[in-house]
Amino acid sequence: MNQNSPKLAWLLPLLSGIFIGTSYIPFPPWASLFCFVPLWIFWKKQNSLKNVLLGGLLTSFVFTLIGFNWVTYLLHEFAHLDWGFAVVGMIVYALIAHLYVPLAGLIWFLGHKKFHWSDRLSLSLMAVITILSETYSLTLFDWNFGYSWYGANIPVYQWAEFIGFSGLSAATLLCNLPLYIAWQKRKEIKGQAILAAVITGFIFLNVGGLWLKARLPQPDASFSTLLVQASTENSEKMAAELGKGYSREILNRYITLTDATLKNNSDRKVDFALWPETAFPALLGEQFKKNALPAALSDFLRTRQLALITGAYSVEESTRLITNSLFVLNKDGEIVPPHYSKTILLAFGEYIPGEQFFPQIRDWLPDTGQFARGKGPTELLQWNGYKMGAQICYESLFPAFSRSLAQLGAEFIVNVTNDSWYGSWQEPYQHLYMTLARGIEFRRPVLRVTNTGISTVSLASGEILKQSPIHQPWADIYQVPYLKNPPTTFYQSWFWLVPGLLWSSLVILLIIGFKKQRA
Repeated sequence: MNQNSPKLAWLLPLLSGIFIGTSYIPFPPWASLFCFVPLWIFWKKQNSLKNVLLGGLLTSFVFTLIGFNWVTYLLHEFAHLDWGFAVVGMIVYALIAHLYVPLAGLIWFLGHKKFHWSDRLSLSLMAVITILSETYSLTLFDWNFGYSWYGANIPVYQWAEFIGFSGLSAATLLCNLPLYIAWQKRKEIKGQAILAAVITGFIFLNVGGLWLKARLPQPDASFSTLLVQASTENSEKMAAELGKGYSREILNRYITLTDATLKNNSDRKVDFALWPETAFPALLGEQFKKNALPAALSDFLRTRQLALITGAYSVEESTRLITNSLFVLNKDGEIVPPHYSKTILLAFGEYIPGEQFFPQIRDWLPDTGQFARGKGPTELLQWNGYKMGAQICYESLFPAFSRSLAQLGAEFIVNVTNDSWYGSWQEPYQHLYMTLARGIEFRRPVLRVTNTGISTVSLASGEILKQSPIHQPWADIYQVPYLKNPPTTFYQSWFWLVPGLLWSSLVILLIIGFKKQRA
C-alpha cells in the first residue's frame, strides 16, 4: 500500500476494523495481537484531529458491524422493529457502541501536539491510552479481547487465574506495540528479532497455560445435576407474563422434559435439576405457594423427590415491584431461603436509567419494565451442604460480581439465562464464553442453563462439557466434580493489580514526557 496516498491511507483504519471484527467470538483470534497496528500507523501520519477521530470511528464502526451484528436481530425480536428499521438501528449502534477507539485517538493526539512527545514515548502512550480506553469503555456487553483465546481453546487463557480476562485483553493489546515496531522495521534485523521474540513469548505463555491447568488440585467432591432447556418462544413467554395464557403449557413443558429425562436415566442419581431464567411461568415465593402453578410444581418435586433450582418472577414486599429471581426448592417442593434477586438489571428492559432522579421518564416510556433491584452478591444459595453462587443472565460478565461470590465461599456458580432475543449466530457463543470465563478466574465450576441455548457446564480447569443445541428442547445430566473449599486465586486476591499497573504506566510515561519537555 502506498501510505503516502491520502485516499489509500484510509484503508488502514478499515483494515483494523476488519482485523478486530473477525478476531472475536465465534471467529478465532487470528489478528488480535496486531489488530490495532494499521490504525496506529494511520494515526501517526495525521496532522488533523478530525482525521484521527474519523479514522478511529471507521475502525469501531466496521468491527461492530462484523462482530456484533446480532444487535439487528435483537432490535427485531425484542423491540419489535421491522427488519429495515432494525438494520438502521444496527448502523446507529455501530456508530456509537465503541467510541472508546476515537476517544483514545483524541486523547493521544491532543497530548502529542501539546507536549511534543518523542516518537518512542508517543507510541507507548498511544498503546497505553488505547488499552485504558478499552478497559473502561461503556458497552452493551462488557466484552474484551481476552475472551477470544478461551473461545478458540488456546491455552494462554489459563493465565486469567492470575490477571483475569481483562488482564489478558490488556496484554493482547499491548502486544500490538512491539508488532507495530516490528512492522516499521521489518526490513531490519531488529524488526525481525522483535517479531521472533513476540512469537516465542506467545508459545511460552501457551506452554505455561497447559502447566497451569495440569497443576490444579484434584476435586474432592461431586454432584449430579439435570439441566433443562425448554426452548420456549418469546411470544409464549410474553403471553404468560401478561396473563394471556401459556403459563400452564410452559410449566407442563418443563415438567414433561424433566420427567422424561429422569425416566430415561433411572439408573443415574440426580442431586438437583436446574431450570433457566424466569423458566417458572408464574410468581414464586412463600406468599404464592398455595397458588395453582406453585402448588403443581411442589407436587411434582415431592412426587419425584427431586430438588430444583429455577428462575422465576417474584415480588419485593417493601416496594411491591416484580423481581427477576432464582429459587431453590427441596425434594419436598418447599422453598429453601434465601432466594436471590437479580441486581444488575437490563437497561430499558428491567429499568429506565436515571428514573430515580427524573421520575417523569416513566411517563414517557410506560411500557418499559420496572423491576426491584436485588441486594447483590451478599449471600449464597445453600442446600444439602452446597454453597452456590447465584447469577442471573449477564451478571456473569462482571468479574467483580463473581469475585464477591468467591469471597463468600461459593463452591460453584449457577448461572440462569434467557438468550432467546439474540438469534443463533454470534451472541449465544459470545455470551457463553464470557460467562464460563468466571470459572477460570476463580477456579470454580460454572453451571449455565438457558431458555434456548447454549446450556452446559464448565469445570474449574476451563474444560467445557457437552453443550446443548440452540433453539431446541433439550435436557441432560452432568456429573460435576468440585472442591469443597476452593483456594483463593491470585486474581481474586490481587483484583486491582492490572488496572493499577496500567494507570501507573500512564502516569510514569506522562512524567517522563513532562521532564523531557522541560529539558
